[in-house]
Amino acid sequence: MTENVESVFVAELIRAANQIDKLTNHEVKSLLFRAIVTARDLREAVGIPGSGTPEDAVVRLYDVAIDIELVVLADRASALLEAAGLIRDLRIVVESGTKLALWHPVSDPVTWW
Repeated sequence: MTENVESVFVAELIRAANQIDKLTNHEVKSLLFRAIVTARDLREAVGIPGSGTPEDAVVRLYDVAIDIELVVLADRASALLEAAGLIRDLRIVVESGTKLALWHPVSDPVTWW
C-alpha cells in the first residue's frame, strides 16, 4: 500500500469504529483481516517480527476477527481503532526510514577440558 492508500484505510477503520452498529459481522471481519495484512507488510518493511503471542496486536486483531460473532460491539470498535493506530504508527516508522535488525547473542563458548 502507498502512504495515501494507507491513510485512506486508517480513516475507513476509524469511520467503521464510529458506526460499528451499522456494520455486519462480515464487514468487520474483512476490515480486520485487511488491517492484519497491512500491519504485517509494514512490519516486514522495517524488520519488526511478530511475536505470535497474545500480547501481539496482530494476534489480538486476528482473535477478534475469528470470533466476531461472539465479540460485543464495543470490543469490535476497539479492535478497529487499535488496527487504525497500529497501521498509522507503523507507517510513521516506515516513513522515518528506520530499519531494525535483530541481534542474537552468541552463546557462551564451550570449554573443553
